Amino acid sequence: MNQVLFLCSANYYRSRFAEHLFNWLALRSDLPWRADSRGLLVGCWGDLRGISHYTVEALQRYGILLRGQHRNPQLLTISDLVQAQLVVAVKEAEHREMMAAQFPDWAERVEYWHVDDLDCAEPLDALPVLEQQVRALVNRLA
Repeated sequence: MNQVLFLCSANYYRSRFAEHLFNWLALRSDLPWRADSRGLLVGCWGDLRGISHYTVEALQRYGILLRGQHRNPQLLTISDLVQAQLVVAVKEAEHREMMAAQFPDWAERVEYWHVDDLDCAEPLDALPVLEQQVRALVNRLA
């Protein structure tokens, strides 16, 4: 089984949405890929627990129910990068510099997307963009 790893800053909202949507789509398509997600700055916004309610609500609108999958945000490690066949950071302007500072040997191996966080876009605007990107990725890997 191949692994795609989605990255965002807090591993609370965007990367978690991408992870669960990807896994749901991959399972329905018999795609031999599974997703996981991590954050580059976990803990910088206080003690975030579980998963963003924006993410849960959006996934529910797609019919994706998270049964007991409300783990806490996890910080990216080198081991996570090594295990993944594909690493996607959800916003280049935000994450390329973080990757270069934290994991310089990996910064150029990451695929960067352009999905805004809550400081720049409302979830009703950002999550459909992320959905399109995830669907395109599943189609590309099929």
